[in-house]
Amino acid sequence: MTTLKAVVESPFKSDSTASNKCGFTLMNNQVGVVVADVMKAYENVTVTPLPSMIRVDAIGKMEVVYDDVSEALGEEPGYFDQAEFEENMSTHYGRMVHLDDRTILFANPEDAADYIGFDLTAST
Repeated sequence: MTTLKAVVESPFKSDSTASNKCGFTLMNNQVGVVVADVMKAYENVTVTPLPSMIRVDAIGKMEVVYDDVSEALGEEPGYFDQAEFEENMSTHYGRMVHLDDRTILFANPEDAADYIGFDLTAST
């Protein structure tokens, strides 16, 4: 008797090529669900709910606008801020820039450097 074994490619395989993506994971709690719902409305953003976290990914660049989240939470503008975001965020990938009213994630580090005025050329 011969046993046939099917080979199934894992969705979790390693791939070191540039993806042009950035993103973060949120705790799957009351605030995390609201943040994910707000992010779903943005262009280029994909939200993937998982049992213990929520994954939020984007192509190129994404912005978490704090007042959009405050409004969705039923709070006054300024309630949701960098501290609230970091409290609910588990991990991130890409370059992150915090501003007073939003957090911006960039897939390309050069784009982040341009945004904050960082000169990437070596000085002689």
